[in-house]
Amino acid sequence: MMKNETKKQTFDRSAGVLMSISSLPSDYGIGTMGKAAYEFADFVRACNHKYWQVLPIGSTTYGDSPYQSYSAFAGNPYFIDLDMLAEDGLLLKSDMLAVDWGDGKVPVHISEEEAGNGNFTQNTDIGLGNECYVSYEKMYQNRFAVLRKAFESYKAVRSESRVKLAAGLPEYKKYDNFIRDNADWIENYALFMAVKEHFNGVVWSEWDEDIRFRTEEGLKKYRSLLADDIDFWIFVQYEFDKQWQKLKNYVNSIGVEIIGDIPIYMGYDSADVWAESQYFQLNEDRLCEKVAGVPPDAFSDLGQKWGNPLYDWDTLEKDDFSWWYRRMHKSAQLYDVIRIDHFIGIVKYYTIPADMPDARQGEYCMGPGKKLTDVINRAIGDKKIIAEDLGVLVPEVNELLEENNYPGMKVLEFAFGGDRKNPHLPHNYTQNCVVYGGTHDNETLMGYFIEHPDWELGYAYDYLDTRDKERMVDQVFRAAYGSVANLVIFAVQDILKLGNWARMNTPSTLGTNWKWRVTSSHGSSASVPSTGTIILLPVFSSVLDSSFTVTTLVRLPFLSFLNSLTVVVYILGSCPNTAIASS
Repeated sequence: MMKNETKKQTFDRSAGVLMSISSLPSDYGIGTMGKAAYEFADFVRACNHKYWQVLPIGSTTYGDSPYQSYSAFAGNPYFIDLDMLAEDGLLLKSDMLAVDWGDGKVPVHISEEEAGNGNFTQNTDIGLGNECYVSYEKMYQNRFAVLRKAFESYKAVRSESRVKLAAGLPEYKKYDNFIRDNADWIENYALFMAVKEHFNGVVWSEWDEDIRFRTEEGLKKYRSLLADDIDFWIFVQYEFDKQWQKLKNYVNSIGVEIIGDIPIYMGYDSADVWAESQYFQLNEDRLCEKVAGVPPDAFSDLGQKWGNPLYDWDTLEKDDFSWWYRRMHKSAQLYDVIRIDHFIGIVKYYTIPADMPDARQGEYCMGPGKKLTDVINRAIGDKKIIAEDLGVLVPEVNELLEENNYPGMKVLEFAFGGDRKNPHLPHNYTQNCVVYGGTHDNETLMGYFIEHPDWELGYAYDYLDTRDKERMVDQVFRAAYGSVANLVIFAVQDILKLGNWARMNTPSTLGTNWKWRVTSSHGSSASVPSTGTIILLPVFSSVLDSSFTVTTLVRLPFLSFLNSLTVVVYILGSCPNTAIASS
């Protein structure tokens, strides 16, 4: 019998920056948990913000979306920092430089000594890619080969630790402890990935029947046949966990907390749906007859057919929502605050026949509501929840948010349509909400104001008190930080005033999403504003000390390019309407 676990969480007045791990600069094609991540945390702290929000950190599948992952529990192998592996003696720097990472850098074949002392020249070739964007194709082709080199080195280290005495816990024991502590998911995940690779990456419903249906004989067969590959995928998660925990400990030590993001649904082609299919609405062939999405609305006449399998809430409830408990407990280990995407689906979810081409023919069904949030509250302990409650207005959702004191979301790009009662307008906010300029699915703020015609922006001009499109983003900052909202978060693209070329995702499209990156050179005209551009950096005054200066802020390695720009810092008080311009 589950007891009432209503949560009464609160957020202090604070601010944060949204920056995907994938968008951080690095020398190897995609952002990682390496040096740049620590520098970015320093930047967030130097702005005296409290939160760094990331997009989901799970391994991505077809379409490269972080909201479609192979596992609810596993981390993205691409985010493992290769330089850290080299520091641990598992990789050679020269091996990494010899790979085409899709960032336009021409691979170089040099000795390890030359790689170590930097005694080489690396040219660029636009035909090989662009440093401003991730090439997921080349990540997929090349990253795992490099990680397998690290794995071969690690196996030798692990074996040696069994026979060689050393201070502290032996390496093999650390590895065994990781497997033990994650036994509820790690072996299913590693087997899933190994079998998927064995069948050339096809969706699990196309595997041979013995392993597709997880027969006892099939499981035994593939565990034996693919033992080394299974060990590789466990190693990948071991290294991910080690690097993530080290990064999170550092971030927390400087007074910054991490807001994680989890999609409400799992992708069909995932270890969870394959290994725990009883918790999803699948037929006897373990295929979806109905899938998730949202109905037509002002943004899409066809709605959105996401294609995710739906939960079998009745079966989950009979098992006390144990899968959700494990998922949220793991999330609470990874993050300080957890944003639940499409929170509405917990109360009321949209079902679409799987054979329909779009989302026009669907219906709503009721979800578990409070029964599930009680389990979530129990699983996360003292961690906090942000509910992404955008979309159709559902009174039951508002009641559930109020009962648990979960803050919902307000988005300023949604504020200037309709009338003055629009809930996204700052004068309609209550304290317990989280304000964003836009979400990962929206245009950048600069792109929104530059590319929309005057007739669409008339109310925005009046409300923000300017018709100068170059100033509109600054005025949005003022409106958000001057509101009563307890928490305000802007994407780094908006802080840097980047156009729609830096947009993260355009819903219902494939091929160009989730790719944007800050460049490691900081000087590329395609990645940062030009000289003379005014950059607004909001800084909270309540935790400033006497050593703070603008010069100190722009000398942070992550923002070294700001030395060539005009910088305006807004000193933000701990109460509404206290933004003061300072240069």
